[in-house]
Amino acid sequence: MKRGILQYLVMVGVVVSLSLMAGGCAKQKVQSDKDMAGGKADTGAGMGQEESLSSKWIGGDSGAVLEGRTTAPMLPIYFDFDKSEIRADQKDRIKKNGDLLNGSAQARVRVEGNTDERGTNEYNMALGERRAVTAVKYLVNMGVAEGRIDTLSFGEEKPLNLGHDEMAWSQNRRDDFVIVK
Repeated sequence: MKRGILQYLVMVGVVVSLSLMAGGCAKQKVQSDKDMAGGKADTGAGMGQEESLSSKWIGGDSGAVLEGRTTAPMLPIYFDFDKSEIRADQKDRIKKNGDLLNGSAQARVRVEGNTDERGTNEYNMALGERRAVTAVKYLVNMGVAEGRIDTLSFGEEKPLNLGHDEMAWSQNRRDDFVIVK
């Protein structure tokens, strides 16, 4: 009699466990070729949607974003791995930002330093700050009043590209220029 009850309890436990596992498994949507061609690929569970880096206007007001998290018509600048010096190919971009600020005496900007995910959180916060400070020095040398510029480091905390390869990392190593007033 005890053996029959024990077998019954084991069988009920197995059925309940299997039911819970089957009910808890989420089905993944299969991406069709049409979805993939439209750029609507799944970014993975829990990762959120990847932000666009395309150079087109989003919205129409002065708070519009042209590229990354930078307020249009300003442009972000990108950095080499583990560097805070402004690359030669980015000098035209920061010069454009300085010219825009010099042409708008009331505008205030926040330079937001960002890094890729490699390195410790502490190191990346410091590197993001060094990148932002380098941009401020460049703008001040162009004649922008230092009191009109704030800095903020996000380190690795606000990636634009959620990938884990050089292409993604190169897009995350940047300074964003956000108009705050």
